[in-house]
Amino acid sequence: MKISIDLREPDRDGKKAIRLIYYAGSYIDPETKKRKHKRSRESLSLFLYDNPRTPAQRLHNRETQRAVEAIRAKRLYDHETGKHQLDSGNALKSSFFDYFQKVTNQKALDTSKSNHSIWVSTLKHLKQYYQLPDLTFGEVNQSFMEGFRHYLMHEARTKSDSALSRNTQYTYFNKLRACLNQAEEKGILKDNPTRRVKCIKAENNKRTHLTKDELIAMAHAECRYDVLKRAFLFSCCTGLRWSDINKLTWAEVEPFYDSYRIIFHQKKTNDLQYLDLSSMAMQLMGTRQESSARVFRGLKYSSWHNMELLRWAMKAGITKQVTFHAARHTFAVIQLTNGVDIYTLSRLLGHSELRTTEIYADIIESRRRDAMLSFPDILPLPQGKD
Repeated sequence: MKISIDLREPDRDGKKAIRLIYYAGSYIDPETKKRKHKRSRESLSLFLYDNPRTPAQRLHNRETQRAVEAIRAKRLYDHETGKHQLDSGNALKSSFFDYFQKVTNQKALDTSKSNHSIWVSTLKHLKQYYQLPDLTFGEVNQSFMEGFRHYLMHEARTKSDSALSRNTQYTYFNKLRACLNQAEEKGILKDNPTRRVKCIKAENNKRTHLTKDELIAMAHAECRYDVLKRAFLFSCCTGLRWSDINKLTWAEVEPFYDSYRIIFHQKKTNDLQYLDLSSMAMQLMGTRQESSARVFRGLKYSSWHNMELLRWAMKAGITKQVTFHAARHTFAVIQLTNGVDIYTLSRLLGHSELRTTEIYADIIESRRRDAMLSFPDILPLPQGKD
């Protein structure tokens, strides 16, 4: 590997930012048949004066040049001794595609089908972007990640030849980041480029939820499938995902003081969760069965059941596009409206990051309006008024 020092154009203050450029060989572009260089860049928090005029500025330049040379020498040494390579000593030759495939295979066992399919799609797009038979860990650097980010945002297409949605771009890029982070956590990867590359920001899509009155109307309306009705209302009052409700067994429902709680592993994340149950939730679960039995036996995910969910909502006088996941959104919004803080809600929903829960705060228009209108009046009274 070759590392060179690069000076940027001077800014309006006459300062030239410094960065290192890493050269990791070259390859032949399969489309243009032209040779391209594999480069990555590292910005340093250092600068040189373009035209030093004082002794202090000239001293600054000399010391900075020595510091940059020392950093470059350190990077070269780290590379040679394997500091930025795999512990196996074969970093630049080990297949990242193979590693990503192993992680994807494990997701098929640990997570939902939908999550596994996202990992599968991400790998397909990685191979579509790279265009070469194999990709090594050494080639997954800052430059590669920035290129893949640009590919997802401007070039990648769906099967129907349309551009990827922003949230799909966000999801695929985060799978790449998650894979690299996992490799780092396991001690496989020493130099993780994810910290030097910007994320793709997700869009806050409109999330359908039911108001308290609409939920009551649903509870009183008739539904063709009793198990669908009970499972949906159970999700509304617990926040559980369909996947967790569908696999819930009576063995996971345990007595806790004078009530009950569920102790289960989330299907999506495999994290252990504890969820206390209200008397209403217990009533929706029905009569207790043997430990191995599913609580909501007969619950199925199909287009027919989804259609019945819409029919049920229409019988309740609701014209919203109600899906089963709307129940989880309903739980979150009602809890926030009732004054539950965002951190507690995040724990109840089983979110690994607080920012995932914060999307629900934008839905609470009434609380936002009350917050604005309740600001105290600080202006003095007009003259002549008490």
